Amino acid sequence: MTDRDTRHKASMEKLKNHVDEKIASATEQRGLLLINTGNGKGKTTAAWGTVTRALGYDYKVGVIQFIKGLWECGERNRLEADPNLEVVIMATGFTWETQNREADTLACQAVWKEAERMLADPDTYLVVLDEITYMLKFGYLDIATVKTALENRPREQTVIITGRNAHRELVAMADTVTEMQEIRHAFNNGLQARRGIDF
Repeated sequence: MTDRDTRHKASMEKLKNHVDEKIASATEQRGLLLINTGNGKGKTTAAWGTVTRALGYDYKVGVIQFIKGLWECGERNRLEADPNLEVVIMATGFTWETQNREADTLACQAVWKEAERMLADPDTYLVVLDEITYMLKFGYLDIATVKTALENRPREQTVIITGRNAHRELVAMADTVTEMQEIRHAFNNGLQARRGIDF
């Protein structure tokens, strides 16, 4: 065995011990609060990946789309026939297109009622609150209301929150926070969003 092989084996043994210790110390079983935030691309896409995973195990899933609901969505198109998936969309489109705070607030509140129903349902294993961060930022939803629903949800239920600028109070209560950072974005260089890739 070469010196390099010996060093590699020792390094992998050390890594295995570290991983085994972490697995042994992870003893709690419950649903999680996950946040996908940051200015990078892929927050919603990652959430849909987890939706697909949960549906693959026949779990009941609810998705609330607060902003992109009127946009085409390949993931939604593919999965919406699954009887374990319920998708509710805020049918106003992008808030910067409507430019009507009152109408957007009413639409948000109506969709939030559906979210509260899902968050109270012990049979719903996963709830995705897609782009809810904007609803808080624009003042369409109150942070205390959202936190109360999250805190009182069934113990086994996992929630994924997506969107830029996640509220600091949500970040503080989350189990996992992933910040997606933009290094370069094709759209900023004049490339159109691509069907089947970007939506």
